[in-house]
Amino acid sequence: MDLKKQIIVYFTFTVTGIAAASLLSLISAPARAQQAAVTIDNDAIGGVVRGPVGPEAGVWVIAETTELPTKFAKIVVTDDQGRFVIPDLPPKVNYEVWVRGYGLVDSPKLRAKPGQQLDLTAVPAPNEAAAAHYYPAIYWFTLLKIPPAKDFGGSSDIPKEITQDIWRQRMNNVDCVGCHQLGQEATRTVPAAFGEFKSGEEAWIRRVASGQTGEWMVNRLAGQLGGVPFKYFGDWTDRVAKGELPKTRPLRPAGIERNVVISSWEWATEKHFVHDLISSDRRNPTVNAYGPLYGSNEYSSDDMPILDPKTHKVTFFKMPVADPNAPESFGPPLHPNATAKPIGASAYWGEEKIWSQKANNHNGMFDERGRVWFAAAVRGIENPDFCKKGSEHPSAKAFPLERSPRQVSMLDPKTMKYSFIDTCFGTHHPQFGYDADNTLWFSGSGPVAGWVNTRIWDETGDAAKAQGWAPYVLDTNGNGKVDEYTEPGAPAEAGKDMRVAGSGPYAVMPHPTDGSIWYAVNVFAGTPGFMRFDPKTKLSEFYAIPKEGIGVRGGDIDKNGVLWGSGSNGTLISFDRSKCKNPLNGSNATGNHCPEGFAFHKYPGPGFEGFENTSAEASYYTWVDHHNTVGLGENIPISTANLNDGFVAFKDGQMVMLRIPYPLGFFAKGLDGRIDDPNAGWKGRGLWSTSGDRVPWLMEGGKGSKPRAVHIQIRPDPLAK
Repeated sequence: MDLKKQIIVYFTFTVTGIAAASLLSLISAPARAQQAAVTIDNDAIGGVVRGPVGPEAGVWVIAETTELPTKFAKIVVTDDQGRFVIPDLPPKVNYEVWVRGYGLVDSPKLRAKPGQQLDLTAVPAPNEAAAAHYYPAIYWFTLLKIPPAKDFGGSSDIPKEITQDIWRQRMNNVDCVGCHQLGQEATRTVPAAFGEFKSGEEAWIRRVASGQTGEWMVNRLAGQLGGVPFKYFGDWTDRVAKGELPKTRPLRPAGIERNVVISSWEWATEKHFVHDLISSDRRNPTVNAYGPLYGSNEYSSDDMPILDPKTHKVTFFKMPVADPNAPESFGPPLHPNATAKPIGASAYWGEEKIWSQKANNHNGMFDERGRVWFAAAVRGIENPDFCKKGSEHPSAKAFPLERSPRQVSMLDPKTMKYSFIDTCFGTHHPQFGYDADNTLWFSGSGPVAGWVNTRIWDETGDAAKAQGWAPYVLDTNGNGKVDEYTEPGAPAEAGKDMRVAGSGPYAVMPHPTDGSIWYAVNVFAGTPGFMRFDPKTKLSEFYAIPKEGIGVRGGDIDKNGVLWGSGSNGTLISFDRSKCKNPLNGSNATGNHCPEGFAFHKYPGPGFEGFENTSAEASYYTWVDHHNTVGLGENIPISTANLNDGFVAFKDGQMVMLRIPYPLGFFAKGLDGRIDDPNAGWKGRGLWSTSGDRVPWLMEGGKGSKPRAVHIQIRPDPLAK
């Protein structure tokens, strides 16, 4: 077989994203490979990527430097003629530049400076295994087998109460995949440091017992799921070790996906993860234009990273608590996901205790004045007296609260003054409402809707006066007001309302126009769905996710009041209350009264065996771009694509992948957008996020890798400067 035929056969087999017919046309038109170089400015690197059969379309060109205060990379995609322009590079530094793409292995790294033309040679993968090394995690994760339907219902070792849908939810965006990207190289293999095992099942039992979250992982897999996942995870890694490869292959970026420009900075440390970052006020996204990004380390560290993207410098702010003698916030009841000490040695850090924190900063949010408000602990778990039974506080009189594991803090970047706002309810994700009081609403508030009136807090500095909370009560007697209610789980009673509960609110979504507050609820326990809370009446409405949706995690609301959430069935879930045909209150309005309001939009990527018509994408969170901060248009839902190395936007009924190809293993928890200059076109706007995997050393690069903050911009074409 001659070289030309070998190339055609190889690329047809490995599916690089270019149809075989297109490859034939490239081979038959060698003149294309001799095209002129692109036009660049002094702050850009440009050129052409060519492979054995001509220009390489839809591959990434990566430029990285270590000559700035922190490691920095910029990534673009080639156009249909293999051309590329990496724009707006910091000048006077050297970059290593290379090509990465599906069907290829990384090209040799070449040294270049801005203003330089650079022709690059793509290197075809010598075999399918070499090509698959670069595939997103989902292509490997779907080799994991799902137990057959006959094994559920008490007929096997799987606990009787665990259904196949619950199992799929746990393998999707709730359990392991809620914290880690499963399927990348570090998880589809077993670290040699753990030693030798008789089976993959034994290896996984040892693996999940590692580090400061080992106890929680063991309890989830061995306790709630009866230890059965160890067998399936072990079988998965055993088959991978024997050479089994993904059954499907990713396509290269196409269309608007080739217009993406990615900037990436290392920040935080090699031992600490960054759960989230914040760049601006989602209501007014020009706030903090060109300003620093603020990270949230959750329970890994109190040293909050701050990235200045203009200077490429990373600094740290030590987040205090009101009582400097307070204990670290590890273990139940403070934070059940992590313990103060490792219960088993890590393959990477041994017995070292790498996490230490008291503030437990989970998320931040900018206000219109440029201040950053955090869901962060300011004290221990026991509430002050004004929260409890016997208090004269209006909310406490209606529904007293004894404990809250996390409260609220605020940092003023102008003065670096850090303030404590002690709340009786717990906090998780904060979001500002659209009212004149700039009310800050929270998820993670347990059995209540919780809020802080920031206007009152600014005027008085009195946290007790500024806050309020109310239980979730359905108006099942239909009279439009809160009356005596039944407790969760109790039978309905005529004439009474119904209080509902579960694992509580996970995402909070203030409606942009009607003043209502929406939540994604019961991610971990109870019936998953969307909850609506009316601050005026203190009444709630609950809409259960239809069975085919399985569950939901993070979500957001668009400008029209439509909800969007990351579904546990591999779809983007939407819910439109205006489509409901049945009464929204009364005895039948308890959750299943508006199935017509829901729709499901399949995420990209393959499904598990037996579920091939689905996607195994385990999206953690969905955010809606109200203001076209990213460049795809207004009101565009964007989900974290946690097993697809990036994000996925839903535009005009189609999914658009915004993939971070380097380092492999990018895994985001949240995202937001900012407009730095509304008159600067694509250069003045972009999406901001951070890699949020709890173990950054599992990314490409291994031990020593640091979390990455990323900026994603979408230019009008792949060569725009």
